[in-house]
Amino acid sequence: MKIAIGIDHNGSNIKAKIITHLEKEGNIVIDNCPANNPLDDYPDFAFNVGKLVANKEADLGILMCGTGIGMSIAANKVKNIRCAHVSNENEASLAKKHNNANVLAISTKNETSEILKIIDIFINTNFSEEERHIRRNNKIAKYEEQQCIKH
Repeated sequence: MKIAIGIDHNGSNIKAKIITHLEKEGNIVIDNCPANNPLDDYPDFAFNVGKLVANKEADLGILMCGTGIGMSIAANKVKNIRCAHVSNENEASLAKKHNNANVLAISTKNETSEILKIIDIFINTNFSEEERHIRRNNKIAKYEEQQCIKH
């Protein structure tokens, strides 16, 4: 699997561990933040990762900032991105299973071991083909398409 990551300066201390973990699992990692500094802006990373996923240059995206909230807001501005701000393993599973999320946003404040568990669950969970989840996701996609046409 090809995974694009964007991590602002808040996560620069754990980025290498995440990349190593993902590559050890056989994934190809596209690092969208090769050099972090305190002046970097999380929207730049979120937009870049979102575009890679939306353009099918990456299968999934992983974003991290201090809270994960800003990254999720910014990423969701990219058409066809379904970014979920996730705080625990259960939310990681449901984000994929029910919401078909294609980008994950996490807080850098979590323990590294918990971050890796959340990432693994997100990557390895599939979207549920239950009619109710398909119907709800299609409604969101239709609304997004209508809004993009108007603007």
